Amino acid sequence: MGGRGTLRIYLGAAPGVGKTFAMLGEGHRRLSRGTDVVVGFVETHGRRRTGEQVAGLEVVPRREAAYRGAAFTELDVDAVIARRPDVALIDELAHTNVPGSRNAKRWQDIDEILDAGIDVITTLNVQHLDSLNDVVERITGVPQRETVPDEVARRAEQIELVDMAPEALRRRMAHGNVYAPEKVDAALANYFRVGNLTALRELALLWVADRVDEGLARYRDQHGITRPWEARERIVVGLTGGPEGDTLIRRAARIAARAGRADLLAVHVGGSEGLSDSSSPGALARQRELIEGLGGSYHQVIGDDVATALLEFMRGVNATQVVLGSSRRRGWQFVLGPGVGATVARESGDIDVHLVTHEHVGRGRGLGPIAGSPLSVRRRAYGWALALLGPGLIAAVITLGDLRPGLDADVLLFLAITVGVALVGGLWPALAAAVIGFLLINWFFTPPVHTFTVSEPGNVLALTVFVAVAVAVSSVVDLAARRSRQAARANAEAETLGLLATSVLRGEQALPALLDRVRETFGVRSVALLERAGGGWTTVGATGARPVTDPDRAESTAQVSDAMVLALCGRVLPASDQRVLSAFASQAEAVLQWRRLAEEAARARRLAEGDRIRTALLAAVSHDLRTPLASIKAGVSSLRATDVEWGPADEAELLASIEESADRLDGLIGNLLDLSRLETGVVTPLIGPVALDEALPAALLGVPLDRVTVDVPESLVPVRADPGLLERALANVIENAVRHSGGPVLVTASELRAPGEPDRVEVRVADRGPGVPDRAKEHIFAPFQRLGDTPKGTGVGLGLAVARGFVEAMGGTLHPEDTPGGGLTMVFGLPPAAPGGPPGTPPGGAPAQGRPDPMGDHGGDLGGDRGGGPAAGPGRRDGEEKGETA
Repeated sequence: MGGRGTLRIYLGAAPGVGKTFAMLGEGHRRLSRGTDVVVGFVETHGRRRTGEQVAGLEVVPRREAAYRGAAFTELDVDAVIARRPDVALIDELAHTNVPGSRNAKRWQDIDEILDAGIDVITTLNVQHLDSLNDVVERITGVPQRETVPDEVARRAEQIELVDMAPEALRRRMAHGNVYAPEKVDAALANYFRVGNLTALRELALLWVADRVDEGLARYRDQHGITRPWEARERIVVGLTGGPEGDTLIRRAARIAARAGRADLLAVHVGGSEGLSDSSSPGALARQRELIEGLGGSYHQVIGDDVATALLEFMRGVNATQVVLGSSRRRGWQFVLGPGVGATVARESGDIDVHLVTHEHVGRGRGLGPIAGSPLSVRRRAYGWALALLGPGLIAAVITLGDLRPGLDADVLLFLAITVGVALVGGLWPALAAAVIGFLLINWFFTPPVHTFTVSEPGNVLALTVFVAVAVAVSSVVDLAARRSRQAARANAEAETLGLLATSVLRGEQALPALLDRVRETFGVRSVALLERAGGGWTTVGATGARPVTDPDRAESTAQVSDAMVLALCGRVLPASDQRVLSAFASQAEAVLQWRRLAEEAARARRLAEGDRIRTALLAAVSHDLRTPLASIKAGVSSLRATDVEWGPADEAELLASIEESADRLDGLIGNLLDLSRLETGVVTPLIGPVALDEALPAALLGVPLDRVTVDVPESLVPVRADPGLLERALANVIENAVRHSGGPVLVTASELRAPGEPDRVEVRVADRGPGVPDRAKEHIFAPFQRLGDTPKGTGVGLGLAVARGFVEAMGGTLHPEDTPGGGLTMVFGLPPAAPGGPPGTPPGGAPAQGRPDPMGDHGGDLGGDRGGGPAAGPGRRDGEEKGETA
């Protein structure tokens, strides 16, 4: 078997959509066609129909691996390669192998099998793609610890989406076709909510659509196909920066709407002259906001030939239609060329061109851009060509046609061509035309002919007047063009500076957007904002291709401050652009100052929040800590009193009161210490496997047993947690629920497991109290928040704040939900422990650094400030402290 094998991926939006079933079905189809197919690794997860699909296929024995005293089975790469089938079916591309395996990830195992020339069919969920991992976590609230680099999936020759509507998937789960019955309710209430599944489905569809676009572009490139394929409508609108742009964008948006879900792209072709470009920066900024507001995208490309650059962009994005405005040029200006619209229409091929009329048609657009010369390169080229050929052509017509109109008429004809050259090409081509005309008139039409001698004084005067008029007209035309260009440039500078001033007034402080505007304004390749740090430079912000990291390598620079420079690459800016560039540099300095002031303000807010917490703490301590102390003091004083004889029952009651008050005081102080460690970020959890049926009894010591019902299966897998922190978090939440529940508190636990995604153990503490309004659900986790009905003297409002801090320190989650029928349910999400994993082994596999604390007094390395929050809204729930430490 020669060459590398091919990879086919069945991609799903969520567990349970049928990826493994589809993969096995494809295996059976290939087997029926005579292909040698084996099962390298398939996980049925106890699903009957999936297990039935495996029947009839040869299964390669799995490799057994021992880890920490436990036995695991993994894909046997060597066995599959030794068997050398045509196709291997291997489930769960994102799977992480047992530590000690040859490869850390299953996709690396599959890569070896592909290198051996064996085709592989595998499965993958969209949430395991690296590029979407953070998006999925924000949608579902569940971190995905097993990921696959997007490049691995992109290398697949085939990616097939296994799709299922969210409602259909939920029905499958409700029928017990995905999870065990005891796990269905928790799964449907959390990860498999309709909104989550809809968002994941959209992500999967969009990702596959992008891969289809990539494949189509690759195929067209490989086969040299330049004409557009109308697989999807892409409508491009060309913007000049003129006033007609708004009309064109709206017309293009209407065309896109009629075409269905068409892509809408606006493009402006900027010249390499930067500010010398005749486009209006203000109009372009307004049109950019308009196109983005209509759901399109804005693009800017650089090119001196607008039509060519526009055609290249259209073909590059596989455009199917283009919308252009009718030319604003006056009639005489068409002698310079047919115009962009006509050129694009002629050379667009299969791309439909819409030329849209507007109120500015034929009203003129100036004489065009100038850099070192008042006219464009093209116009100067036309001028020189006309200067060199025009006079000779007139002389040939007069001579060969034997017209002989007379010297005065000859002079007028040559003067006319000189004026025409001046209008087209400016001063220097017109002077050349005048000199050439003077020589031709003298040689062919001034007696004696065919000599440069002039015999009559009148002819000398005529030739002199001819040269003077030609020079004067050329100078006037050149001056007019120069003044027009200067006015256009001044207008562009004014609009650019006005935009900067407006952005400051509106509070636009995004540095990337500012650097993008610099790059677009001056037509450069890249812009970088560099700051001196020690003996070198650091990049504060950059945009464009290949930005420099040292000002000495830049082609243009502007000083922002003594230690900061704006560095531009792509072309050397003329001195006339430096004034506007300096304005951009000043704006960049203002943006940085604003950002640093905002950071200082954030630090000040944190300090103020700390002061608020300390004030609340003092207020709480003044009552809540003094109450148990007063009770202890009263009990001890009573026992020591000599004038009262206490009976055994009375002494026992006083001692019990002292012990209860001491326990309560211990709990208060413990929670204050816990919060202090969480606030200062000095906690280091000692992570290891913890059995919930062993942790819960310790967490229930401070509550009446008849108020709590525990339903935790004995077969439930251990969780990865710190025993002391977990007990403290559970105890705080359970005691808080008991305090506010109108009936028994129900504590349940279940394991959520789905193919290809991280497993999770959920602990639910459900009460039957009055519940908490949605707007106050997050407030209950803020320190010192005791909502409406909390009795005075029952705590300082730290229990839930400490519980969430501990759970997050262990890599878990804690969030509230409504209890069906009324009440509040606190949901713990904890990672399951690897079988046989030793204490102190965190999820990453490396032992956690820490030390056990026999008192359960752990700290946590939690980044950020957990102090305070907005004042709690209406409700009754608080973050209460637990009465006894675990």
